[in-house]
Amino acid sequence: MKIIVIGAGIGGTSAAIALQRLGHDVTIYDRIRENKPVGAALSLWPNGVKVLNWLGLADEIAALGGRMDRMAYLDGHTGETMTQFSLGPVTELTGQRPYPVARAELQQLLMDRFGMDRIRLGMTMVGIDQDDDGATVTFADGTTATADVVIAADGANSRARAYVTGEDHARRYSGYTNFNGLVPIDERVGPADQWTTYVADGKRVAVMPVAGNRFYFFVDVPQPAGTPYDRADGTAPLEAAFAGWAPGVAALLEAIDPATSLNRVEIWDLDPFHTWTRGRVAILGDAAHNTTPDIGQGACSALEDAFVLGLMFATHHLSPADTLSRYAKARSERAGELVLRARKRATETHGFEPGVTEAWYDGLRTETGENILRGLVGNVTGSPTSFGL
Repeated sequence: MKIIVIGAGIGGTSAAIALQRLGHDVTIYDRIRENKPVGAALSLWPNGVKVLNWLGLADEIAALGGRMDRMAYLDGHTGETMTQFSLGPVTELTGQRPYPVARAELQQLLMDRFGMDRIRLGMTMVGIDQDDDGATVTFADGTTATADVVIAADGANSRARAYVTGEDHARRYSGYTNFNGLVPIDERVGPADQWTTYVADGKRVAVMPVAGNRFYFFVDVPQPAGTPYDRADGTAPLEAAFAGWAPGVAALLEAIDPATSLNRVEIWDLDPFHTWTRGRVAILGDAAHNTTPDIGQGACSALEDAFVLGLMFATHHLSPADTLSRYAKARSERAGELVLRARKRATETHGFEPGVTEAWYDGLRTETGENILRGLVGNVTGSPTSFGL
């Protein structure tokens, strides 16, 4: 079949590769003009890595990924270690190491593997229509493209979502802003093989290793939606929010170059919904299940979408609409559960219920790792890539 994919992000390109490998004629369209994704990096947990392995990218992902052997929580004010433990059990139980990776590098890998000659950049979708013979996408420049199937992986602010569901879905502000970027590894911040997180006052400062001797940092500041920020302000809001924090946090803030390694993103999500398809058109990734990053499953969930979509196209041949509906039925419940799990975690982490957050801090001081590891593996349990867990 001829298939159009809208969106060259992680979900869109992985789905395109899966469908291309089945022999379909796939073209990706994206409004971006160059590879400048939002967010510096992301965490690929075993369920997501396994999809990339399935796509034939195991060696490349291992090369992009940082070696993250341990996890630790530190008191944000004093730098005291609250808990520290090995992440080895995650690998042993799931059969796959997790990998933090730079987002742009992963996206470029996927785009290159799919084929840049099959990607049309600078193309903004403005409309979709369909009939018994196919689906047609209209772009802002007035051109159109027609295919047997359209997969819309057009992000959190999806235009296709309203077309597919027949209604507008208002995004929900999570209550905090995230600052993130890449800096050289600095052992004053945390060990080079460790996911290190400083917590206090409902705020979080964390680093994960990625390839190239770099830390991916992500910093959460609870604040109202629409809080003014000018890029010229650089790290000033962080310096104010984390004044007096531990030396490791100060070292991280000093290392940030606002011109090249600082992104600021207000964190929003969507209430789960289950209408993901309309005839020959389906939504995928953030378009279908926009989530907060609090359990690190956003990209992994999009990769699960691509995996299931590929399986459905490989094994079901009644009609495009039937195949797409089976994909949605297989994915929407689990994806929605992950959205709600991340939302609950955000409440615990960011002080929205102060007693809950303080109880979590107290628990971290006696934590052996068992409970946290259970949560990390629990996020993978039920994944379509993790049979037997």
